[in-house]
Amino acid sequence: MTSLTLSDILPMDEYARTRREWKRKIAAIKRDRRVDVGPHVTFYFESRDTMWLQVQEMIYIEKGGMAQAKDELEAYNPLIPNGAELVATFMVEIDDPIRRKTALDSMGGIEETAFLRIAGETIKAVPEADQDRTTAEGKASSVQFVHFPLTPAQIARFRTPGAEVVLGLGHPNYGHMAVLPEAVRAELARDLD
Repeated sequence: MTSLTLSDILPMDEYARTRREWKRKIAAIKRDRRVDVGPHVTFYFESRDTMWLQVQEMIYIEKGGMAQAKDELEAYNPLIPNGAELVATFMVEIDDPIRRKTALDSMGGIEETAFLRIAGETIKAVPEADQDRTTAEGKASSVQFVHFPLTPAQIARFRTPGAEVVLGLGHPNYGHMAVLPEAVRAELARDLD
């Protein structure tokens, strides 16, 4: 997949007119790019399309226009898979603010424990390096960004229809796994060369 450039960004008036249609189109793509891992964490696997919508939405909401676009592209282009990786945003989603704070206070370093298991081989996630999302006190951010770098052999196994792929977190205070549904595995395989 290629990075987004300024030429990919729609002018705000055009985006405003077509926003509802774009959001509906990208929502359909996102449906098979989402995986719940345990009761409180959801992984959202990113693509060029999801990042395009994110950039457009940030510019639309913050009303920064094309002057803002350069910064948004710098922030979100690293989350576009490069053909030899999967990239995910994962969120700790707990509605009650007191329970959420308590959970996040005990999940420091959770981004370091994310993994994929393909045909019994474990691939450890690499957290996005733009900033540390765990504080020195051990509190985790509720939003994390991770890359799963894959070898050509792992890509071939991942792309095999029906392959069992497990996504998980191995944190001492949040250890959960989920098998990727076949529709999700097939959709994510499109990100891989």
